Amino acid sequence: MEHAPPFLASLVLGLAFAFAFGLGARALRMPPLVGYLVAGVAIGPNTPGLIIDGAFTRTLAEVGVGLLLFGVGLHFRPQDLLTVWRVAVPGATAQVAIGMLLGAALGMALPGLGFGPALVFGLALAIASTAVATRALEERGQLSGEAARIALGWLVLQDLLVVLGLVLVPAAAGGQEDGIGGAILIAIAKLCTFMALMLLVGRRILPWGLGLVARSGSRELFTLSVVVVALGVAFGASTLFGVSFALGAFFAGVVLGESDLGHQAAAETLPLQRIFAAIFFVSVGMLLNPLTVLDAPLTSLLALAVVLLGTGGATFLLLVLLRIPPKTAATVAAALAQIGEFSFVLMELAIGQGILPAALRGPILLGSFGAILLMPLTYRALMAVASRMRGRVLPARDSKGRFVPSLPRLENHAILVGYGRVGVLVAAALRRHNLPFLVIEDDRKRAEMLRGQGVPVLWGDGTQPEMLEAAHAERARLLIVTLPLAWEARRIVELARAANPGIVVTVRAHQDSEVDWLHDQDSTGLAVMGEREVALGIADFALQRMGVASTTAQATVDVLRKRRVADAAVAGLGA
Repeated sequence: MEHAPPFLASLVLGLAFAFAFGLGARALRMPPLVGYLVAGVAIGPNTPGLIIDGAFTRTLAEVGVGLLLFGVGLHFRPQDLLTVWRVAVPGATAQVAIGMLLGAALGMALPGLGFGPALVFGLALAIASTAVATRALEERGQLSGEAARIALGWLVLQDLLVVLGLVLVPAAAGGQEDGIGGAILIAIAKLCTFMALMLLVGRRILPWGLGLVARSGSRELFTLSVVVVALGVAFGASTLFGVSFALGAFFAGVVLGESDLGHQAAAETLPLQRIFAAIFFVSVGMLLNPLTVLDAPLTSLLALAVVLLGTGGATFLLLVLLRIPPKTAATVAAALAQIGEFSFVLMELAIGQGILPAALRGPILLGSFGAILLMPLTYRALMAVASRMRGRVLPARDSKGRFVPSLPRLENHAILVGYGRVGVLVAAALRRHNLPFLVIEDDRKRAEMLRGQGVPVLWGDGTQPEMLEAAHAERARLLIVTLPLAWEARRIVELARAANPGIVVTVRAHQDSEVDWLHDQDSTGLAVMGEREVALGIADFALQRMGVASTTAQATVDVLRKRRVADAAVAGLGA
C-alpha cells in the first residue's frame, strides 16, 4: 500500500487539527485563531507525538498571509491612506519607537547584549502582525469601518519601517556602517519603483486583463486569474524589488480594488483567505517551544509585557492624543497589541547574522503567542478604559486635520439584484421617477452596458456578503431580487436582513412555499410569482371589461395575490 506524500499529509493534518481545535475554541467562546495556535503547538516539532512538515506549512502560511493582505487591499483605497496619514505617520512612527526602546531596555538588562542588538530585539517586539490584526477586526465586524482604515494605514507604515530594518540588520552585522546609508537609499528606491509601477501601470493592466477574463463568462477562470494576480504580483515584488510578499499582495489588492472588479474578486478569494490564514496561525503555533519558555520564564513574560504595553498601550495613548475617539482608539489598539510574521522574519535574520542569540527566540515567540491568546482580554480592558474616558478627550479634528471617513454615496436607495428580463422593467420604472437605485449584476457585459448608461452597478455574485456590503445594504430602503433560483433569493434576503433588519424586500418566486417563506420573514414584503401575475393581469383586464370599476378590480387582484398566504395564516390560527 502506498503512503501519502509528506506534503499532502502535512496539509491534511494541518487543516484537520486547525478545524478540531478551532471548533473547540469556539465552543469555549474564544476566537478560532486561538484554537489554530494550540493546534500548531500540538503538531509542531517541539512537542511529542504527531509532527508535520514545518517548512511546507510555513510556505503555505506565507501564501495565506499574501491572500489575506490581498483581500484587505481590495477594500482599501489609496485615498483612505491619504485620509489617515496625519494619524498613521506620526502615530505609527512614535509607537514603533516606544516599543523598540522598551524592548531595548529589556534587552540591555540581559547579559551579553549590547545596545545595537538590543534595538533589533526591541524592533522585533514593536511590529504588529497585519494578518492577526485584520482577522481580529473581521471577527468583530469592523473590517470596513473607521478603525480598520486607521489600523491598516498604521500597519502599512510599520511594514515600510520593517523593510528598512531588514536592510539595516545585515549591513550592521557585516560591519558595513559606511554603506548603511546607501543600502537604505537603494531599498527606498526599489520600494518607490514598485509602487510607481503598480500605480501607473498595474492599475491599468490588471483590471483590463481581469475584465477580459470576466467577459468570458467563466467563474472558474476568473477565480484562478484573481489568485494568479495576487500571488504573482506578491512574488514579483519580493523577488525583484525586495518588498515583502505580504506587502506586494496588499498593493495588488489596492490597485485592483479601484476597479469595479474588486468586490467580486474579494468574494471569490474569501474562502481561500480563510483556509490559508488558518494555516498561518497553525504555523505560528508550531514555532513555539515550551521548553525554551521555561528556560527563561521571566524574560518571556517581560517580552509579553513589552508587546502589550509598547504596541497596544502606546497605540491607544497616541491615538487619543491625536484626537481619535477613545472607542475607536481602543479597537485599533486591541487589534495591534500583538506581533507576528515580520517579527519572526527579523528575528531569524538577526539570529542568522549572529546579532541576537538563539536563546531570545523563545521570548519573542512567547510575546507573539501570548499576545494573540490575550487579545479578547486586551480588547475588553481597553474598551473599559475608553468608556471611562468618554467626554474627557478633545473633540475630533476638523476637516483639515482629522480622519474623515468616506461619505455614503447612496441613502434610502433600492438594490436591484439581477438585470434580466424582469430587472430591466423594474429599473426602467425606477429611472422614470428618478429614484435612487443600484444594480448588482453577474453578467460582465451587461454590467458594462449599464455603466456606460450611467446606471450605478456592481458586477459580481449577489449571494456574496461583500456585494451587499459594497451596495450599502445597511442604508438601503428596498431590496428587489429578480433572480430565478429560490436559494439565491433566500441567501440574498438573509444577508440583507442581517445588515439592515428594516429593509423592505420583494423577490421573484415560483412556488407558494417561497411566497410563504417571505411572508414569514416580512409581512410587508412582496413575493411575485410569474404564473400568478399573468393570471392576475388577465383577471384585472377581464373584470374591467365586464364593467367592474378599476379600483374594485384592483382590490380583488390584491386579495387574490395574497390568498395563498392568507389561507396559510388562517390554517395556522385554526390549529
